[in-house]
Amino acid sequence: MTRIVIAEDQGLLRGALASLLRLEDGIEIAGEAADGQQAWDMVRRETPDVLVTDIEMPGMTGLELAGAIRRAELPVKVLIVTTWARPGYLRRALEAGVSGYLLKDTPAGKLADAIRTVAGGGRVVAPDLAARAWEEADPLSDTERRLLRLAEAGLDSPAIAQTTGLARGTVRNYLHEAISKLGASNRIEAARLARAKGWL
Repeated sequence: MTRIVIAEDQGLLRGALASLLRLEDGIEIAGEAADGQQAWDMVRRETPDVLVTDIEMPGMTGLELAGAIRRAELPVKVLIVTTWARPGYLRRALEAGVSGYLLKDTPAGKLADAIRTVAGGGRVVAPDLAARAWEEADPLSDTERRLLRLAEAGLDSPAIAQTTGLARGTVRNYLHEAISKLGASNRIEAARLARAKGWL
């Protein structure tokens, strides 16, 4: 029996996924989480075979969950199921140690097969994304990515400095570097371009 936790912030979709997967032989739903933090707590408590998670969620993203699971050395495989068909997301997911990356329009039977494959130590990636994942490298550092997310949320440099504990000049330097790398004219455009590429 393969035990899974489903992490999805949209309640209707989370319920639909759970209902469909309960119909599959050999798959047991160990828990359903509505946000990233709840998923992290549930994964540590239940230690499922596979975490089936979205990328964008409140609390922690699916990629942050994957990183936390890897750092904690938990024997839990991660399968991303998302609407984001962006090579940048896939590349970051693979670098975070994710074992599978599928799109939400994947048929239930194929999703169940993917869960079994991942639980068995295999890897499953949406075919149309696999070849594109390495076409364009993500030029941003983790710090640049984090600061661009804060800029995207509307924070100015002083607020970003206060939030992160970095000096204002350091924040300006990181943002300037990110803007330059992306060929953008300002931080908001840089964040928009990075988001479109799947790098945020």
